[in-house]
Amino acid sequence: MLIPKQHGAWAMLVIPFLLGAYAGGISLLHLPLFLGWLGLYLAAYPFLMAMKTKRKGEYMRWFYCYFSVAVIMLAIPLFFQWKLVYFGLAMVPFFFVNLYYAKKKDERALLNDVAAIASFCIGGLASFYISRGTLTMQAWELYMFCFFFFIGSTFYVKTMIREKKNPMYKWVSWGYHLLLVVGLIIAGYPLFALAYVPSVVRALYLYGKSISTMKVGVLEIANAVYFGLAMLLFLA
Repeated sequence: MLIPKQHGAWAMLVIPFLLGAYAGGISLLHLPLFLGWLGLYLAAYPFLMAMKTKRKGEYMRWFYCYFSVAVIMLAIPLFFQWKLVYFGLAMVPFFFVNLYYAKKKDERALLNDVAAIASFCIGGLASFYISRGTLTMQAWELYMFCFFFFIGSTFYVKTMIREKKNPMYKWVSWGYHLLLVVGLIIAGYPLFALAYVPSVVRALYLYGKSISTMKVGVLEIANAVYFGLAMLLFLA
């Protein structure tokens, strides 16, 4: 099987979807919706790879395989909630941004990361909508909570790996994490601000320390799990 190598993306795939399902109300339709969502994610990887390499045939075979599964699975929830197609359309502009950077072979660009995160978080909106049939303020709040978390994760990872010698990224990361927590408290979300505390601690404490790329990834997965569990607890 051809599996995407961006391990952090799995958290982006699952956490917004899970939070949206929990807040909106879990239903049987979430199973085919998630399998279809997973299929789209898996299909996007070989498609983008095909756009930047000469091995187009091999990658496109995997794309057709994954995309076929996605279409079959998504047909089920679309039968009951056809307006879910709007969520797919909302992802298209972000996908074109990813396609642009894939062709430039510059997938690590910050704007590319932001576009991917925005798209992943739309999955959470769809997960919420399939049960409620509408998007409430809570759905948009969850979207922003997830978006804020993964943007912070992007800044942190860059300061630990590719931009670890760039002082600008250090200050951007530190400032972002601190202002995020303060901003949430001021905006009236002091409880939800607790979900970001480990992110602030690791951004400040671990910066400049010699940590392997694998360990950075493992710690970030653990942080994402904490964020997801904390959000579930606070939503309850």
